[in-house]
Amino acid sequence: MLTLYSFGPGANSLKPQMALYERGIPFTLRVLDPKKFEHHEDWFKAINPRGQVPALDHDGQIVTESTVICEYLEDAFPEYPSLRPTDPFLRAEMRVWTKWVDEYFCWCVSTIGWERMIGPMARAYSDEEFEAYVARIPVPEQQTKWRNARKGFGAEVLAEEMRKVCVSVAKLEARLKDHDWLVGDQFTLADVCNFSIANGMQFGFAEQVNEQDTPGLIAWIKRVNDRPAVQKLFAEVPSEFGKRD
Repeated sequence: MLTLYSFGPGANSLKPQMALYERGIPFTLRVLDPKKFEHHEDWFKAINPRGQVPALDHDGQIVTESTVICEYLEDAFPEYPSLRPTDPFLRAEMRVWTKWVDEYFCWCVSTIGWERMIGPMARAYSDEEFEAYVARIPVPEQQTKWRNARKGFGAEVLAEEMRKVCVSVAKLEARLKDHDWLVGDQFTLADVCNFSIANGMQFGFAEQVNEQDTPGLIAWIKRVNDRPAVQKLFAEVPSEFGKRD
């Protein structure tokens, strides 16, 4: 039995969702509500003691970390279509891209996103309610991040993270202006992991991601969104932030 615990189809939660839909692997999806801090409830911390999603339960074995889950699915279900290149060099290139997402791209976009979306949500709670929720977070660094989001990250931090966003956008455009996919000539986990962070930037970061300045990136975002499996995923899996026009 395969069960994926995650938020809605965005950011790190989207990575394994896309991998499962693209490869056609049967699974059960359990969507948690971050607004209710469901991932910090005791029942979920019994699954992942860090209180973080996504988490994959495969016959009682728990796999965490979004990119690791995608790679695990490749190893555990080799009978389904693969999202990894067969060529060793291209597979290494794929992993360079996925590593970059996890270590650089994700974090700068995440900080801006937390400032814009998590901050207002956190400030909607009373001090007592907020501290009660934060006390349930098992990772001290995440407690700090929630408190920073509630008070605001500060202009200097946000400026540096926006600089990194611009570096990330330029890196993607440099590849995608002349190529359909990030690695070789096929859709791979490199595309899955980067799209999971980049999708929606044409709305939330329109000054950086637009038809005039980043036509290759815009075309790639559309190309991925047009994939049948991706369309099916977005039609079936609800987003906690609602649909974007």
